[in-house]
Amino acid sequence: MMRQAGRYMAAYRKLADKHPSFRKRSEETDLIVEISLQPWKAFMPDGVIIFSDILTPLPAIGVEFEIDDAKGPIISDPVVSVERASQLHSIDLSRLEFVGDSLRTLRREVGNGAAVLGFVGAPWTLATYLIEGRSTRTYKKIKGMCYENPELLESILDHLANAIGDYLVFQIQSGAQCVQIFDSWGGQLTPVQWDRWSKPYICKMIRTVKDKCPGVPIVLYANGNGGLLERMSDTGAHVIGLDWTVDMLDGRKRLGDSVAVQGNVDPCVLFGPEWSITEAVVDVVRKAGNKGHILNLGHGVLVGTPEESVAHFFQTARSLSLDKLGSLSAQFAAAAAS
Repeated sequence: MMRQAGRYMAAYRKLADKHPSFRKRSEETDLIVEISLQPWKAFMPDGVIIFSDILTPLPAIGVEFEIDDAKGPIISDPVVSVERASQLHSIDLSRLEFVGDSLRTLRREVGNGAAVLGFVGAPWTLATYLIEGRSTRTYKKIKGMCYENPELLESILDHLANAIGDYLVFQIQSGAQCVQIFDSWGGQLTPVQWDRWSKPYICKMIRTVKDKCPGVPIVLYANGNGGLLERMSDTGAHVIGLDWTVDMLDGRKRLGDSVAVQGNVDPCVLFGPEWSITEAVVDVVRKAGNKGHILNLGHGVLVGTPEESVAHFFQTARSLSLDKLGSLSAQFAAAAAS
């Protein structure tokens, strides 16, 4: 599950009370490993995702940030001028050794019991924080830069593509067996804008990974990607993550057979009764077909999600076989009709 380690788990909240700084929890190896393993020990998913943040590598390129519990990420010196952009430097991976150490430790801890996953933010998504200086609902500053100073925005995005591409390689060389690129705010762009301001830089990162770490699976996810699927299919990613607003059958048809899919159960289903979770999982798995599908949510686990529901999600997935899907779907249809 995306965001499978976090505040919905009592074990995490207890640890967070003891270590209230998010930066500390996500930048100290012992804490990263402990938090990353919490959901694996509780639910035994097939993937162990390193507990981190898409902003974690920013100080290594010259952008400091803080996390405010109420406001989220804060960058006090945003990158909004040529002078400030010129201060960005190539990524200093020595400042990210805690990530490498954590991935190596996780590989030792889980052995062959699960795949260890790393992740990064896409250049456009990271640039929204660099330029806006904080979370935003309007993206006025960065979208304004698209028109008022496109050369500056291009230079920022290109710098991020180079740096985060190297960071992906670093994660893989440290032990990540699969990596995911989150274009969390890619869906805030029109499809034509995404082609200009996001896709080329994602493609550049993917080429870097394929050149230096061939064969490692790459997953690409963009929140609100219903209008982007066809454009995402030829980025070079091996797997395209669907958000919950896309019907899995429709997504499969639009993407074709050249890529695998990930997703895409609505995270809010986990607030419902067990039968509704089972129904949602069966529906997604049936529509995804018999190959090239990673079952996941269509977005991250929501705060307040019952842990018993998360457990049922994974138990349902483990109980399924392709020959069961038809009969289960028929049972649900009959129940709905009655």
